[in-house]
Amino acid sequence: MDPMTDFIPADWAPLVALGLLVLLLVTFIWEKYPPEVTAAGAAALFIVLGLVPVDQVLGVFSNSAPITIAAMFVLSGALVRTGLLEELSNRIITLAGQRPFVAGAAFVAATVIGSAFVNNTPIVLVLIPVVIRLARSLGIAETRLLIPLSYVAILGGTLTLIGTSTNILISGVATDQGLEAFGIFEIMPVGLIAIATGLATLAVLGPLLLPARRGTMDNTAKDDSVYLTEVRVTEDFASLGKLLPEVVVFSHAGVQVTAIRKGGRLRRDGLDTHEVSAGDEIVIRASMSELLTLHGVPGLVTGYRRGAAPTGAPDGDLVIAEAMVTGGSRAGSQTLDQMSIGYRHGMRVLGAYRHGHQMGPDLRSARLRAADSLLLEGTQGAFEQLSSAGDMMTVTLSSGRAYRRGRAPIALLALLAVVGLAALNVAPIAIVSLVAVALILILRCIDSEEAWGAIDAQILVLIFAMLIVGVGLQETGAVQLIVDTLAPVLDGLPPILLLAAIYAVTSILTEMVTNSAVAVILTPIAVGLAAQAGIDPRPLVVAVMFGASASFATPIGYQTNTLVYGAGDYRFTDFLKIGVPMNLIVGAASVIAIPLFFPF
Repeated sequence: MDPMTDFIPADWAPLVALGLLVLLLVTFIWEKYPPEVTAAGAAALFIVLGLVPVDQVLGVFSNSAPITIAAMFVLSGALVRTGLLEELSNRIITLAGQRPFVAGAAFVAATVIGSAFVNNTPIVLVLIPVVIRLARSLGIAETRLLIPLSYVAILGGTLTLIGTSTNILISGVATDQGLEAFGIFEIMPVGLIAIATGLATLAVLGPLLLPARRGTMDNTAKDDSVYLTEVRVTEDFASLGKLLPEVVVFSHAGVQVTAIRKGGRLRRDGLDTHEVSAGDEIVIRASMSELLTLHGVPGLVTGYRRGAAPTGAPDGDLVIAEAMVTGGSRAGSQTLDQMSIGYRHGMRVLGAYRHGHQMGPDLRSARLRAADSLLLEGTQGAFEQLSSAGDMMTVTLSSGRAYRRGRAPIALLALLAVVGLAALNVAPIAIVSLVAVALILILRCIDSEEAWGAIDAQILVLIFAMLIVGVGLQETGAVQLIVDTLAPVLDGLPPILLLAAIYAVTSILTEMVTNSAVAVILTPIAVGLAAQAGIDPRPLVVAVMFGASASFATPIGYQTNTLVYGAGDYRFTDFLKIGVPMNLIVGAASVIAIPLFFPF
C-alpha cells in the first residue's frame, strides 16, 4: 500500500527519517516529556509525513513481542497477589537473623532467578522494603544494598528471553528481519558469564564505591506501614485448640501478635503457649495486605465496631476505604471506643495507622491524633455521612488487597508452564503466555481489574510507537543508509571488534535513552552491518540484547535504577562511581563470551 502522503521525494525520505531519529533521541535526552509521549509524537510524524506505509502501521499491532510483554506483566502481578514473592522475601529476612551470609547469598540467588522469569520491575518493587529490613538486620547502610539490588535484577534478566521486555522486543524485531526466533534459554550461557562477572565486580568494588549513608529509608516505603488491628475468634475458626505460634494465618512475617484479650482482660505474656479458643480477641500489628487477608479468613472477625451492625446493607454493598483524622475535629482527642464509629455511622474499623509511630495498646483504646489513618469498612452512604460529619477527611477507596495464598500454586504452575512449553517449542511464547493469563484469571489468582493494572501501559505505548519508527527507518532506507555509511569505517575490522562496537554504542545510548527505543533502532542496523561484513547477524543481535540491559551508570537508563534512586535517596554521582566500572567490566566479559556461544 502506498504511503499516506507523497510530498517527500523518495531520495529525501532516508534523510528526513534520520533527521526525525536525531530529533527523537535529543528529545529523549531532554526529558521534557515522558518517553512514551516522545515516542508517540515521533511515530505520528512518521505516519503523517508518509514515511511509513499505512498497512505497515497496522501490522505493528500484530507483533507478538508487546503481547508477550503484557502477558508477563499479568503473570508477575499474580505472583505478587498470591503472596509468593512476599513469602520468599520474608523467609530470607528470617534467615538473615540466624545466618547472615547464607541469607545474603539466598537473597542474591532469589533475585537472579526471579528476574530471569518475571519482569524485574515488580521484583525490585517488592524487594526494596525487604532490602531495607535485611540491611538493618545485618547492621549496614541501606545504600550499600539498594543499588546492588537493581544491578542483580538487571543481570538476572539477561538469563532468559522473558527476563526483560527488551529481550522479547529485540527477538521480535530480529525475527521481522528474517532471523530465526530466539529460544527462551538460548542466551543463558552468556547471561551466566555476565552475572558472574557482575557479582564479582560488586563484591570487590562495592565496599569501595557504594555510599554508606544510613537512615535514608525510615519512612519512604508505604509497604512498611503497620496497622494496629484485632481479630475475634469464633466457633467456625479451623485452628481452634492449636497453640498460637502454630496457627498459619498468624505466623506470616507481616503479622505480629502483641496481646490477647480474654474475658475483658488484656495480657501480653505467655502468648507462645496460648491455645486458641472461641472468644479470644487477638491484638495484631500487620501490613495492609496481611490485614485484608485476615479479614477474609473464615472464623475470624477483623477490626472493631462499637454499636449495632449496619442495617439494610448486604455484604456486596460494603466497601473498604481509608480515611484520615482531621486536625480540628473532636476525633483528634478521642479513642476509637469513644468515637463510636460503628454506632454513629454503622462502620467497622479494620485497622489504624500512625506514620512513624506505633499505636496502642489495642485498637479500641488507641487515642487518635491528627493525620492518623483508619482503614474502614461500611456502605457508600456511611462514608458520605462520615465525611460530612467533619471528623475525617480524604476518604478514598483502599488500594490494598488481600493475599490469595491458596492460589499461589496455580500462579507458579502457570509461570512454569509458560517457561517449559516455550522452551520445548510446543507453541510460541505469546500464545502460551496468553493461555496462562486466561487460566490465572479464570481461577481467580488475580482480579481482572488488578491484572490490567499490572500491565505497564506506558511501556506498551512506547514499544508500539518505537516499532512504527523502526518500520519507518527500514522502509525509507534510513537503516541501509546508516549501514552504508558505517561500513567503510568498520570495513576490515575483525568481527570481535565489530561486536564490541555494537555493544558499546547500545550501552552508551541506553544510559541516555530508554532501552526499548535503542533496541528497536539498533537491531536492524546490527543485522545490516553483519550482512555487509559477511558474518552471522545473531551474535550482533545478542550484543544489542546485552548492551540494552547493561545500564548501570545512570539512574535514568533502566527502570529498576530509577526505583532504587528515589528509594535510597541516592545522588546521581553514586551511580556513576560504581556504574561506569560495571559497564566496562560486564561489557568486556559479554563481548568475549558472545562469540563462544554464537559463532560468527
